[in-house]
Amino acid sequence: MSGRRDQHDAHPPIRTEPTLGDLDRLDAPRAPAADGLPQVSVEPRRPHERATAPPRRKRRRGWVVPLLLLLAIAAVGTLWLSQNHLRGMLPRTDFNTVLTQAQQALQDGRLDGQDGTSARELFQAAAALEPDNDRARDGLREVGQATLAQADAALQAGQLGPAAQQAAVARELLGGGSDIDRLDRAIAGARARQVHTVDLVDQAQQALAAGKLDGPEGAGALYQRVLRADPDNAVAAHGLDQVGYALAVQARAALDARDNTTADARIEQLAALQPNNGALPALRALQAQTRKQDNSTLEAALKAGQDALRAGRIDGSGDDTALAHFQAVLKLDPDNAQAHIGLGKVAQALTVQANAALDDGDTMQAAKLLDRAAELAPKSADLAATRARLDKAPPAAAAPAAAEEAPAPAVVSPQQSAAVARLVQRAQAATNNGDIMMPPGDSAYDLYRSALAIDGNNEAALHGLQALPGQVEQQFNQALAAGNLGKAGDMLANLAELAPGDAAQGALGNRLAGAWLDQAEQQLARGDRIGASQSLQRARKLSPSNPRVLDLGVRLQGGG
Repeated sequence: MSGRRDQHDAHPPIRTEPTLGDLDRLDAPRAPAADGLPQVSVEPRRPHERATAPPRRKRRRGWVVPLLLLLAIAAVGTLWLSQNHLRGMLPRTDFNTVLTQAQQALQDGRLDGQDGTSARELFQAAAALEPDNDRARDGLREVGQATLAQADAALQAGQLGPAAQQAAVARELLGGGSDIDRLDRAIAGARARQVHTVDLVDQAQQALAAGKLDGPEGAGALYQRVLRADPDNAVAAHGLDQVGYALAVQARAALDARDNTTADARIEQLAALQPNNGALPALRALQAQTRKQDNSTLEAALKAGQDALRAGRIDGSGDDTALAHFQAVLKLDPDNAQAHIGLGKVAQALTVQANAALDDGDTMQAAKLLDRAAELAPKSADLAATRARLDKAPPAAAAPAAAEEAPAPAVVSPQQSAAVARLVQRAQAATNNGDIMMPPGDSAYDLYRSALAIDGNNEAALHGLQALPGQVEQQFNQALAAGNLGKAGDMLANLAELAPGDAAQGALGNRLAGAWLDQAEQQLARGDRIGASQSLQRARKLSPSNPRVLDLGVRLQGGG
């Protein structure tokens, strides 16, 4: 505080009061007042120091916090967008294994299939493990693009069937697109160019006049080809109606004649050609009624046959033998699996009797028994082994002398032994390759028989021949597990020839029937009614009374 007096005060107080002065002009320069004190020169602050220094500190504090917030948001966003990548860094043995197999299948060109090893199936399996994984989705797109390329190549090669199938798979995987639409139009155009409608109609009319209704060159298939190329062709539509009518007439006649095999075939052909044919409901009803009546008759005959087997009435005169009862069943139902197994058991019993006759030295009786067995089961492994034993047995005329001196066994030369060893080795290789009954001469069955023709007592050949049924059953199981139903059916047929009385055939047949029904369900779901009908027919032959057979037949009839 200074002792200056206010010069503007008209009545100065007695003592000097301290004042702040004019605050509005605090920064304005003023002349130094003569207050008697020493002059002190104070250098004023520069304007830019006073104006800029404090705001600089405020701005530094103001932008740091938003910057940190932006960095935090960016970090969170990066983590979110990279979650699949980060998830991929975690250990996932099953997923990575499937994905690796899928990539390898894609590189090998195994794009699609039904055995679980194709790229499509494996990528789908990976996607099922992790539905949000980009690598699995990208893999499926790559499979779709590769399949599209294959379809294009098949089209260029003129293979329209494979091209259409591959284009359908590509559409499913890629969800459509202009490339697939273009390819479908090109395939349709190529098919249209291949189809000569007028010529096909003429061929179909000629086939219809000749009564040739089914088969690839039958009237039904030819009219269908015309309608696929020209859906509005009235002549082909009317012709197909005529084919349907003819099939219905044939089916009704077969049912009236109790020819169930022909009736079933005609009904299935009609259902495949015209699923909504008006005659189908009545035919199905009559078919079911006929089957019910026949089933009771069949069951009684089968039971009588089994009873005759247990009582030892195998063969002979009269109609109360096992052979007579099983043959009666086959007259009603030629494909009856139980009756065929029964005949195989009859053949087995006759073979056992033939071996007993050989043990007694009665080669003539053994030969008669084997001849009767061969009529029922000509390819039986036990029959072939017994036949080889008979061929090496001494003739019946020499039997009385056997009591005095047993004939010396036939000597096999070293060259013959070497030939037998080679034949056995080839037979074993054929067995491993699945060449059980075919091709003739080089099948395992024929090779073992050739070895026994040289040396009927060769243990390796006898053991290999009699072990064939077990090998066939093992290969049946492998084929069924791999989804190769055709090969499984071949193995079942081989088993029926090699061991016709084997009771395991019934269970194996039911398993194969179930696999055919599964395939029919899948075909029906894809809209392939003809394929589903064919698969159903195969299942019906193996297991006609299976409830699924009846259910699927009704669904095919009703268009469901």
